[in-house]
Amino acid sequence: MIKPLKPKTKPERPFFSSGPCAKRPGWRPDVLNGAFVGRSHRSAEGRERLKLAVTRTRDVLRLPPGYEVAIVPGSDTGAFELAMWNLLGARGVDVFAWDVFGRNWLRDAAAELKLPDLRTFDAEPGHLPDLGKADFARDVLFTWNGTTTGVRVPNADWIAADRDGLVFCDATSALFAEDIDLRKIDVLTYSWQKALGGEGAHGMLVVSPRALARLESYRPPWPVPKLFRLWNADGILRDVFEGVTLNTPSMLCVEDYLDALAWAAEIGGIEATIVRAGANSAALYDWIERTDWAEPLAVDPRTWSHTSVALRFAEPEISGAPESVRLGVMHGMVRRLENEGAAFDIAAYRGMPAGLRIWCGTTVETRDIVALLPWLDWAYAEARSAALRG
Repeated sequence: MIKPLKPKTKPERPFFSSGPCAKRPGWRPDVLNGAFVGRSHRSAEGRERLKLAVTRTRDVLRLPPGYEVAIVPGSDTGAFELAMWNLLGARGVDVFAWDVFGRNWLRDAAAELKLPDLRTFDAEPGHLPDLGKADFARDVLFTWNGTTTGVRVPNADWIAADRDGLVFCDATSALFAEDIDLRKIDVLTYSWQKALGGEGAHGMLVVSPRALARLESYRPPWPVPKLFRLWNADGILRDVFEGVTLNTPSMLCVEDYLDALAWAAEIGGIEATIVRAGANSAALYDWIERTDWAEPLAVDPRTWSHTSVALRFAEPEISGAPESVRLGVMHGMVRRLENEGAAFDIAAYRGMPAGLRIWCGTTVETRDIVALLPWLDWAYAEARSAALRG
C-alpha cells in the first residue's frame, strides 16, 4: 500500500462525535449570556422560558395537530424509559432492535418490566430485523437510526396508519436528519445533545393524541418513580406539556437549546436540517465508494445512516486479521487524528466491529467532512503499517 502524504488542510471544526455532537455553526459561549440563571425555574419568568422551548420545538418539528411536547430528565434514555414505564402493559408489545440502545429497550421490556406478552426481533450489527413481522394490534418499539451501527429504517411505510397499538420511536440520532412521518409515531423521543448539538441530561418526549388517551385511561401494574410519573390521582400532569418539568432543569442548557432551535428555524426549519445531513453523509459515502479499505457497517444501502455513519475495515489483510490487529488499526487512527487536531471521537462504539463512526448530522459542515477524508486515508496507512509490524 502506497502511503499518502500527510494532508495540509484540516477541518475547521474537527468535531465528529456521535454524542454529544458538534454545536451548530457559528456557536459561541456568549450566546448563553441571556440565560435565566440564579432564579427558580418555577418562577413565572422561568416557566415562560421553558414553555418557549416547548412551543419552538412544536413549531420547528411541524407537529401534527394534537401532538404534545414535554421536557423530561435523563436525556433520550430517560425520555424513552419514562414512556415505557408509563405506557406499556396495556396490550402485547413487539420490540425491534439492531443496535446497543435498541437492545437496552428490549432488555428493559423483558427483564425490568417483565412484560408477559412480549415478542422480540433482533438483528446483528449491519442489518435490520424483519420489520414486516410487526403486529400493529400491539405496541411496537424501535429505534429509527441505530447510533452504534449506522443502520436506519428507510421510511415509515411499514407502520400501519390504522394501528390499534402505540408506536414508540427512539429518534435521537435521526430527528432533524431523516424524513420522519410523525403521523405514524405515537411516542417519539430525542435528546438535545444529539439532534441539535445541545448540552446533555435533558430529553424530549413527543406524544400523539392516542398516547395521551392511553395516559388518561391506563395505569401500569408496576411502580413508577416520581421522576418518571406523568400522572397523579387527578389524572395526567397536563402542565408537563406546557414546559413544567418533573425535576430541576439547567436553565443554561435550556438557553443553549433555544439557540439551536432558533438556528434551525433561521436556516429553513426541519426541511433544511434534513438537507444538510444528507449532503454531509453523501460526501462521506461518495468517498467510501472510492476507497478500498473502508465500507459501511450497514449492509443494505437503503439503510445507510445520514448521521452516525459506521465504517468497518474492508481490506482483506486487515479485515481478516486477528481482532487485536483490527483494534490496533482503529486506536492508531483515532490517536493520530486527535494528535493532529483533524478529528475527535470517531472510534467505533464499544462492542461493535473495529472501525470508525463519523457523525454527519445537521450541525456539521459538509466542507469539514470533505477536509476530513484525506486525513482518514493518511491515518489508516500509518496505523495499518504500525499494526502489521506488531
